[in-house]
Amino acid sequence: MFCFFVAYGCGQPAVPPSVTRVVNGEDARPHSWPWQISLQYQGSSGAWGHTCGGTLISENWVLTAAHCISSSRTYRVFMGKHSLQIAEEEGSVAISPEKIIVHEKWNSLFILNDIALIKLSQPAPLSNSIQPACLPSTGALLAHDSSSFVTGWGRLYSKGGGGGGGGGGVGGVVDHTTCSKSDWWGWQVKDTMVCAGGDGIVSACNG
Repeated sequence: MFCFFVAYGCGQPAVPPSVTRVVNGEDARPHSWPWQISLQYQGSSGAWGHTCGGTLISENWVLTAAHCISSSRTYRVFMGKHSLQIAEEEGSVAISPEKIIVHEKWNSLFILNDIALIKLSQPAPLSNSIQPACLPSTGALLAHDSSSFVTGWGRLYSKGGGGGGGGGGVGGVVDHTTCSKSDWWGWQVKDTMVCAGGDGIVSACNG
């Protein structure tokens, strides 16, 4: 496995995480997911608003979803955050992108290749609250029923409700053979995707 090592090693937070469910779960322990970033855009009033999560994968690069990117918006990457309600949170920093690369085959109709890279205009200041995640080796496959984690600032309730502090949820990885069955996701699932959940987790995309 290829890693970007910092004080505690890639993918090894200084603060151990504690997670249960995605929706209506508990807040994450502050800075227990130090690679979690908040992608924010500037509104017409000049104020910044959260739009999507993302993952710091090195000092200079962030991974996010293609559907989060619009060529008409101005973005910044906020890292070291736990609560989006606290503007000047200790240990947090906002960095503007140098460039944003959306997958050339991103298809919004069928949600294919929904991935984008953000190159930061300056290196992220690594600390206990800002660390990169590990990157798997090329061609690596997660085994069926491996643990997977979803983190970000989603809803606290399945209908309505506001976003809480950075939280997380856990679900088992489902292999392609199972996930592509007709009573699962069928033809919509490609072998370039990771399928997870199935045990009460309907979707991680909720706010």
